[in-house]
This record gives sequence, C-alpha cells and structure tokens, in this order.
Amino acid sequence: MPNSSPHPLAAPTPPLPPLADLIDGAHVVRLPLRTRFRGLDAREALLVEGPNGWTEFSPFVEYGPAEASAWLAATIDFGWGAEHATRASRVAVNATLPIVAPDQVGAVLDRYPGCRTVKVKVADPGEGLADDVARVAAARDHVGDAGRVRIDANGAWSVDEAEEALLALAPYGLEYVEQPCASVPELAELRRRTAGLGVPVAADESVRKAADPLAVARAGAADLLVIKAQPLGGVSAALRIVADAGLPVVVSSALDTSVGLSMGAHLAAAVPELRHDCGLGTAALLTADVTRAPLLPVDGAVDVRRIDVDVDLLRRHAADDDRRRVWIERLRASYELLADRGL
Repeated sequence: MPNSSPHPLAAPTPPLPPLADLIDGAHVVRLPLRTRFRGLDAREALLVEGPNGWTEFSPFVEYGPAEASAWLAATIDFGWGAEHATRASRVAVNATLPIVAPDQVGAVLDRYPGCRTVKVKVADPGEGLADDVARVAAARDHVGDAGRVRIDANGAWSVDEAEEALLALAPYGLEYVEQPCASVPELAELRRRTAGLGVPVAADESVRKAADPLAVARAGAADLLVIKAQPLGGVSAALRIVADAGLPVVVSSALDTSVGLSMGAHLAAAVPELRHDCGLGTAALLTADVTRAPLLPVDGAVDVRRIDVDVDLLRRHAADDDRRRVWIERLRASYELLADRGL
C-alpha cells in the first residue's frame, strides 16, 4: 500500500531561472533513429546548460503545455536543483526491441552488449498476436533461459485482448507485462484474471500521464511501477512518488538523448532497493547523439555521470529554424504554466 513518508533523498523544487536565459541558451537537435520507434524516424530535443551541467527538455511533439510543463520542471531540477546522493556508479539496463521482424531481432539486440534483459514492444496497430509471439520467441532464443524478457503494450490492448496475449506469451517466461491496458480499472481487472499465470503487471502511462500518479498503486492495479524522470517532473519529484507508492520500480527513459538518459541514471542510482534492470540503454536506438561519449550500455550497464555535450555535434544535428521556433514556443508555454503555479 502507498505510504506518505517523504523520501530522504528528495529535494525541494528549485526556483525558475529567467525564461530569457533558457531561450538564449537553448539548442534544439534532431537525431535520427536506427529503427522507426513510436511512429518516429528521428528524435527532437531541446538542450540547455545550467549551473549543474547540461539538461534536457524533450516532451514528445504531441504533448501540449500542461503535460510538457512537467518535463520542463525536470529540466530545471536537473540543471538548477539540488544534487542527489547516489547509491551506485553504474546502473544495469535492458535492451529495447522495437517492432521488427524476428530475423532482425539478433542484430538489434547485439547493440546492447552484456544486457541480460530485453523489453519487447508488442501490440503494434499494424500487426497481430502471431507477430508478437514470433518476436518474443526470437528474443527469448537470443537471451537464453537465463535471460529476462519483458513486454510493453503501451496500453493498446483491451482486457480481453491482454488476457489472450498473456496466455500466448506467458510460456516464454515473461518478467512482467508493461501497461497492457490503458486505464487503472482495466489493469486491476486483468491482474485479477491472470493471477495464475505468474506474469506481474507494471504501470507506465498510468503513472506518468495520470493526474494522480499514485492512483494505480492505491487501486492495487499493478505489481510494480515504471518511473521516468522527465514526465514526472524530475529526479526529486520521482523519488517522492517512489517513496509514496511503496512498490518496486523500474526506472526508464523516454527515448532521450544521452543528457536525458543521464537524468534517468541519476534517478535510478538514488532509488533504494532497485531490483530490476532499467530502461536507460536507448541511446543504442539513435544513429547520432550530442556527445562524443554517449551513454551506451557496456557490459549490460550504463554509467551514472553527467554528459559533456559537444558543441560541434549540437551544430551538426541542429533542427531547422522552423522546428527551433516550435520548440522555443513549447518552452515558453510550459514555463508560463510553471510560473503560474508558483514553481
């Protein structure tokens, strides 16, 4: 059950830096992806340097100011807020397998050297359950019996569809299923129906996109939570949610640059009793980054470190003027919302 004790490592939200400073220092980049992911061929992000170092603002393009403002709070927390004590210098990470054909699975997973866990994307609108089974089977073959396979449906299934899918996929030894259904009541119903399968239910969108990120824990609708630093307002805010939820967590990313992944790694290293490999190896999905030393998996883990951004790479991968204007307006709108809330 959720508890209300504050996390000892959580810190207060820092005051907003001047908007003009954020705009003047903003760099907007567009980084191509190796494989289409979440309907994207490239990832856009806004980077800015604060007193603590480089930080990132990268809400997905479909997010409006209300949702994007949490991402800006995270940007400011990481660049201007209190530093957090960390419990580790490295964080174990999973490989991420996009919607690819089974014969491509090995090539994708080879980009994650040493990773013992793979997260398989399922429930793509253009595919069926047989395709998901084939992809999960190929992932299981690749990691072997000792490896871990988790699946992520991004809330795309109904309860009936999720139950059918889990009956077909459970024989492959799933570590858990992430956000199989969209709503908290659906997650609770699925968890009740499939209790005998031994497949834990993880909540992602029901945490990061919810007005109350603790509702899923209160409802007993999940066995663990997927926590992402940017959508939840930053490392400090995410740590408070971890403490209050009282459930195991997996720290994951939102297809960030290495700067955003560094934010996630600092969060993961500050979480007590982190039991699961984290989804922070996604720099392997990018063909370019903003640093000469990207936060890529090595021996199944990533370092907990700040990122030295390369100005030449910022220039090389800069978004065009129209896209920069879009991002500056997103920054401005999100900032105004934070200012109105007194943050």
